[in-house]
Amino acid sequence: MEGHVLQNVVLPSGQLSDIYMEKNKITAVRLSSEREKLAPSMRKTDGKGGLVLPAFVESHIHLDTVLTAGQSAWNASGTLLEGISLWSQRKQNLTREDVRDRAMKVIRELIGHGVLFIRSHADISDPKMTALKALLELKVELAEIVTLQVIAFPQDGIITCPGNKDRMEEALRLGADGVGAIPHGERTREDGIASLKTCFELAKKANSFVHVFCDETDDPESRFLEWTAALAMETGLCEKVTASHCSASAYYNEPYFQKLLGLIESSGIHVVVCPLINSSMQGRFDSYPKGRGIARIQDMMRAGIPVAIAHDDVLTPFYSYGDGNLLQAVHMAAHLAHMTGRDDVRPLLDTITQHAASVLGIKEGYGVSEGCLANLVVLPVDCLADAIRLRPKPLYVIREGRVVAHTPILMTEFSLDSISIY
Repeated sequence: MEGHVLQNVVLPSGQLSDIYMEKNKITAVRLSSEREKLAPSMRKTDGKGGLVLPAFVESHIHLDTVLTAGQSAWNASGTLLEGISLWSQRKQNLTREDVRDRAMKVIRELIGHGVLFIRSHADISDPKMTALKALLELKVELAEIVTLQVIAFPQDGIITCPGNKDRMEEALRLGADGVGAIPHGERTREDGIASLKTCFELAKKANSFVHVFCDETDDPESRFLEWTAALAMETGLCEKVTASHCSASAYYNEPYFQKLLGLIESSGIHVVVCPLINSSMQGRFDSYPKGRGIARIQDMMRAGIPVAIAHDDVLTPFYSYGDGNLLQAVHMAAHLAHMTGRDDVRPLLDTITQHAASVLGIKEGYGVSEGCLANLVVLPVDCLADAIRLRPKPLYVIREGRVVAHTPILMTEFSLDSISIY
């Protein structure tokens, strides 16, 4: 690949710089004021003073359910239970073409929003595993453009739906990156624990990721997060384990929560919070004051727990909005977690970059420094806070040194002939 330089971009440190790329990697980062004469063959991209960040990471989305809201009915109650019921009906009609078409549309949207790394769940409760197979095809086909991980997700439970264990094993043989569980959805607490043990047993055998849908409920007695952390340590999977949602943690009594923080931190597991869907879905059964079921992001971060933020759903039976913009999810989290201070800005952006990358096991080669793979996003803002405040589409999205998406800066034209502005 010929050399490529991204000029006039603002680093997170605030310095106006040029980023040199060759053979898919960043070869140098230099101040724009110290720019050297470039070889005629060097391709140039003008970042127009925009903020450069590592490409965004979507650590929890359902590409099998996207764009199915209203088929054949809308979620009138807004609850998780109705969403599961509606999806159970819709998945009876899944086809390979149906899943691929919808997933591709949303992947294009995600890339346009700066996302180049995606972890998607695929419901394997369908005996044919249509969605999982279709997403595994896309994983291979799109490998040069986007990194896609696929997790075998037993939406109907593992103990409650015994066939799901066999399908999870088959999913791993087919190339799934990991397995999941939904312990709070099993019939009893004991079944929930058994489902986690089964999930970890399969993952340990395959040395795969574990991604648990954990305590997505307003019930303060739902405490599967502690089991997830304990099993991570027992099996040695630790950093390969992620717990998503963790909504019930918002309702735990303080002595228990403080003990739990220490357990999670010691285990090395990751936590993914989905503020868009959970702020909408949780609290539906409460009278006032209503809880909103958002995991205690700020307290977890302060305890050294790597927290990622994800979009989760895009126009599904579970959530009837969403456009794939991770900055929208971060913006919501800033409000719900009371993280609107200037010291909160960088940690919030870490939730869709560094911390989200660690969920996917991306450790080396991720970042904006010499030696990293040139996977970058340039936002049309000049500071970190404005990335969250304005939530713009990226000016450029760069995959291994190549521009794969470009959204021109939007400009509003005014006609003020009859308007006085003071």
